[in-house]
Amino acid sequence: MFYIWLIIILVLGIIEISTTNLVSIWFVLSGLLSLGISFLTDNVFIQFLVFVVFGIIFMLLTKPFIDKMKTKENARTNLDRIIGMKGIVKETIPKDGVGVVKVDGKLWTSYSSTSEKIEEGTHVKVLKINSVKLEVEKWKE
Repeated sequence: MFYIWLIIILVLGIIEISTTNLVSIWFVLSGLLSLGISFLTDNVFIQFLVFVVFGIIFMLLTKPFIDKMKTKENARTNLDRIIGMKGIVKETIPKDGVGVVKVDGKLWTSYSSTSEKIEEGTHVKVLKINSVKLEVEKWKE
């Protein structure tokens, strides 16, 4: 059974190396444990049980740590700087529709965050950029 565990470890290791995400590293480690257990007992059921149980345990113990390492802050672009800026409605934004807002010298297709009508000439605040449209709300002084 030693050679079977060695083959399993090598195959899982190759899979792990060929991917960019952590896919099978936990089972490579539990395969190493099962390989060690194969020297102590010839019972295949015990070896397989160690492989599965410890693979799951390793995954559950390390996943939060790995997720924390993988999360990164989204890189802000120059375009993001208009979020929070004051703009002026150049073409009325109808209820549940789109209009035009001028922000930072540029015209944007915009819609209201509250689905209310915003009249031309009204000052608005940019809440977020959704594709090529701005979500805006009336400016509150």
